[in-house]
This record gives sequence, C-alpha cells and structure tokens, in this order.
Amino acid sequence: MKAKAIGLTGGIASGKSTVSQYLKDRGYQVLDADQLVHELQQKEGRLYQALLAYFGPAILDEAGNLDRPQLSQLIFSSPETLRKSSELQDHIIRQELRQRYEDLKRKQSVFFMDIPLLYERQYEDWFDKVWLVYVNSDQQLSRLMARNKLSKEEALDRIQAQMSLDEKRVLADAVVDNSGSLTETYSQLDKLLEDLEKDSL
Repeated sequence: MKAKAIGLTGGIASGKSTVSQYLKDRGYQVLDADQLVHELQQKEGRLYQALLAYFGPAILDEAGNLDRPQLSQLIFSSPETLRKSSELQDHIIRQELRQRYEDLKRKQSVFFMDIPLLYERQYEDWFDKVWLVYVNSDQQLSRLMARNKLSKEEALDRIQAQMSLDEKRVLADAVVDNSGSLTETYSQLDKLLEDLEKDSL
C-alpha cells in the first residue's frame, strides 16, 4: 500500500509545535524541519559550515557554536540578506529532508512532515495532503511578541517575511484553526485523523 505523506505547515507562532506533539502522542511519525535545521546547524554540520562561510565568525559565540540571536538579527537585517541566506540554506535543507522523506515512505503507512515554509519553498508536490495550522493575524502577532520577547516592529518583520496565513489557507487541503482552546484544536485533529485513516483502508 502506498504511504500517505501529509505536509503540516502554518506561520511563525501559529501553534505547529502543539499540533505536531499531539500527532506524536497519537503514535504518528512527525519529521520536524526546524529540528532538522537545528541539527544541521550544530558545529561541523552542513548548515553550520555554509553559514560560517557566508557570514563569517561574527555569528559564533565564544565556544564556537552558532549564536542564534545574532544570526537571526543578521538574516533579518535586510531583504537582500534574508534572500541570500534563504537560498544558501534551502538547497542543503531540501536534500536532507528528501532523504528522510524517502526513508519514512518506506517504513510508515502514514507520516507527517512539519515544514514552516512549505509553500514558500514549494514542497507541496511532495504530499498527498497539506494541513495548515491557522490563527488570526492579531493572535499571531501577540503570541510571537510574547514568545520571542520582540517589539511589535520586530515581530511584524518576521511575520511579513513569510506568506500570510490567509494566503496559505486558500491553498491548504485542510485547516486546523488554533485560535481557540486546546480542546477545540485536538477535536479538529481527531476528525482529520479519522478521515485520514478511512482513506488509508
């Protein structure tokens, strides 16, 4: 039977981690692209080497590890820097994700891949379905400001660097509205999983 691959996406601070954890708790395999990037950015990882070559030693802390706040500040310092750093990292990330995608496809009947920039980086063709974790724009802004301790301007810069959730909503096969309580979010997921399992029979 052909494995079902489901893409999970959203926007910054929309609650993808909450949804991913629930799916894992239900026994599903979820590959987290952000976690993969984190691994690749460890010392001597492929992204670590590429970023160091591009930005220079200013992005390292005293121990020689990536200084993530400093790196983030540099990446978002201008549209051109954001574009170049994205191009630099995207090729490596795509290769690594594809390798893990093929591995999961061989081993799982249903699996999920949590990719924040799924539409921006055109990963949608990899998946049978794409699920979007959605919140309204006011909630997204307030959650990001609180979570990352950012000013309104800094938070808006990061949100606007991605495709808007309303644009993604039009493209997605299913929408998980994470604007309400956790119980409401989990209830939506239960229904989607029930439909998914029926389709897999």
